This record gives sequence, C-alpha cells and structure tokens, in this order.
Amino acid sequence: MTAPLLDVADVSRVYRGGVLLAGRSVHAVDGVSFTLPADTPEIFTVIGESGSGKTTLARMILKLVAPSGGVIRFRGRDLVAIRHRRERLAFMQQVQPIFQNPFEAFNPLKRVDRYLFATARCLSKGPASHEALVDRALGQVGLSLQEVHRRFPHELSGGQLQRVAIARALIPAPALIIADEPVSMVDASLRASIVNLFRALRDDLRVSIIYITHDLATAYAISDRLIIMRQGRVVEAGAARSVLDHPQHAYSIELKSSVLSPEAAFAARERATTAVSMVGR
Repeated sequence: MTAPLLDVADVSRVYRGGVLLAGRSVHAVDGVSFTLPADTPEIFTVIGESGSGKTTLARMILKLVAPSGGVIRFRGRDLVAIRHRRERLAFMQQVQPIFQNPFEAFNPLKRVDRYLFATARCLSKGPASHEALVDRALGQVGLSLQEVHRRFPHELSGGQLQRVAIARALIPAPALIIADEPVSMVDASLRASIVNLFRALRDDLRVSIIYITHDLATAYAISDRLIIMRQGRVVEAGAARSVLDHPQHAYSIELKSSVLSPEAAFAARERATTAVSMVGR
C-alpha cells in the first residue's frame, strides 16, 4: 500500500514559560490530524483567524519548527528522522514554501533573478540548464526570464513578485507546496488570478497545495478539502463546499456570518478583475 504524500498525526506545538507568557504553557497547535493522498493532487486548505495556529502548523510541515507531540510523515518518512544535509535538500526539493509577503521574501538590494538561479543551483534534480529551469518555472506562472532579468523587487508589482515567488517554489518540481496567506498582500483585483494559478498547478502540474488563509472566498473557490482551526484545534473538517455551505460548529458559523458569503465575495472579486482588465484595454 502506497504511503500518503503527507500524514499529520495528532500533532501539537507547545510554547512554555518566558517573561511574556508568565510561566504559562500555550498550545499553538493542539492535536491536529489530516492526510494528503499520494496519487491524487489536491488543494487542502487550513482556515483560521490570526492566532489560530495555522502558520505554526505550516512551519512544522516545512521542518522549520519541531512538533512537541505527534508525528508528521512525508511519503512515510518521519520528518524528525530527516537530519543530514543531503536528506534535508531532498526534502526541500519535494516540499516548497510560498510566504505571505513577497516584498519580505526578497532582499530589496538583490536582483530577483539571482534568487531564482540560486534555487536552481541548489535544488535542481535533472540535466536541464539552470536558465532553462528558471525560464520554464516563470512560464508556468505567466512570466518569462526576459521580464524579470536583472530587475530588483521594487521594479515589479506585488502581483508579479508573488508570481516570481511561486515560480521559485516550482523550480525543483516539488510534490507539495505550502502557501501561507499567499494572496493577503496582493491587490484584490489580482487575487483571482493567483487563485486560478493554484488551480492550474494542481491540475496541470499535479502539485498538491496546502493553502493557508483566513479568506473564506478564495478557500471556497479553490479548495478540495479543508479544516477550520480555532485556538490551535480543528473545529471542523471535510469537503470544502460542504463545510462552507453548511457549517456545523458554532465558530464556523460565526466565521461565515462575519464576512460576505464565499460565493458573493468571490464573484465580487471576479467582477473587479474584469473591470480592471476592461479599463486597461
């Protein structure tokens, strides 16, 4: 039997003591479990407000933070057992992050293409040239190497820079991308294009995506399955449309009622995108 692509089993993260915590323990993540199948790529969404534990969960999956309890396995391998440099590089080839703010992901004093070529040198797996790998990845997000060559971050728009960040993640041809609030710093008129790009990555490149967000509208538009987190715990889980159309937990109901309905909000953003494109003609 094939092992799941990712198996998160009863995972917790506890922060203890310190002056700010007055000696108390804080459960940032508390007993979270889910799996991603190996043979069917999907967009699995983690929804929660600030402080819900969703970013801590992402950092544990990326091996940036160690779990206090439970086990995270990637293709059957416990992440704790991945210690040596060669093993860590192999893991990074397969699991790539996309962070919230693209302007913080790139040093403003360094040209953007320098990051892309560094990723290709460190993480590429095949015989293709670094330039070919970078250009292919940029093409997959609707850009080209010519467009970003020798340009600094401030010379690109927020939408372009986030696409560059996505291209950087695609260079090693990963099986899993962890996208932490990837559209929250992008103008509302561009969010739909980024969301549509994630759908294309799933369908065309067969990349699974863990999409972390507080935005129900984009979650409704692209998610296959989801979990809703509150104070480190999962309060609801299931097929995305089913959970968001008919939430059962009191917090999920409150979360939905506090914003536009997902369909209405996403339709509004689609209309905004259309309006912007019409103005530009």
